[in-house]
Amino acid sequence: MTFVEVFRWALGDTATIPLLRSVWEHPQPLKEAHRKLMRDFRLYMLVGGMPQAVNAYLDTNNFEAVDQAKRLVLNIYDEDFNKIDPSGKAARIFAAIPAQLNSNASRYQISSVIAGAKAEDLIELISEIEKSMTVNISHHCDDPNVGMSAFEDLSQYKMFVGDTGLFVTLAFKDKDFTENILYNKLLNDKLSSNLGYLYENIVAQMLVCSGNKQFYHTWPTESGKHNYEIDFLLSRGTKIVPVEVKSSTYKTHVSMDEFCKKFSSRIANDRYLVYTKDYFKEGAMKYLPAYLAYFL
Repeated sequence: MTFVEVFRWALGDTATIPLLRSVWEHPQPLKEAHRKLMRDFRLYMLVGGMPQAVNAYLDTNNFEAVDQAKRLVLNIYDEDFNKIDPSGKAARIFAAIPAQLNSNASRYQISSVIAGAKAEDLIELISEIEKSMTVNISHHCDDPNVGMSAFEDLSQYKMFVGDTGLFVTLAFKDKDFTENILYNKLLNDKLSSNLGYLYENIVAQMLVCSGNKQFYHTWPTESGKHNYEIDFLLSRGTKIVPVEVKSSTYKTHVSMDEFCKKFSSRIANDRYLVYTKDYFKEGAMKYLPAYLAYFL
């Protein structure tokens, strides 16, 4: 299920979809409606699209019941991963996705999950995990241009959980259940921790649902101590479209600015910053509320 389609329909909402399509086709701030749409979007982030989780929410309106349903799904995933790889590596790689994204590293660091492992040695296993349709993988594009598949690095990638509702439960799986208070804080956007990785995961999910193959690009800053990073690169005609994701209201986009300078001749007229505030346009930069990312 996707937020802009089946999930809203499952809740009996037939008005949101036409509204969002209209806003995408004729961009404008939604003002008062934006707050409700973001809350509805966060609800989808928490529940996700697995039928078991959606039914639990519809039947009980209780996040603990939703969380328990998602844990049962994750247990089935573990069983399936152990069929793919009896050594348990596949299950460990999947379980570590939230921690890997939260680390803000420029790639999935396989050696921190499996001691002594090298990314190039596990390409086949990662491919099998991807085929299971439980994850979405974005590969590094070494030379951003049209035909990015020709420049993808199979050993440098980021991994996302295919369903963001499952991602939430996986991220807090150290507890017996993810308490209703935690869900309510997430729903009302009052959790103090940095949730950038959560928004990055759901944008990855929506881009895949829209038929996009995922790529990202990093390169060192002038000092060499840090990296610039573009979260997602999309191919459109003869140009590429850069996308950055923010979990906050901030409109800063240093990496985007530097990327557009470096590859100016390759970039389409539009570039996007996906964030939690209302629609806004500044020059070629379009600031998209997260619920519109599906249309990218």
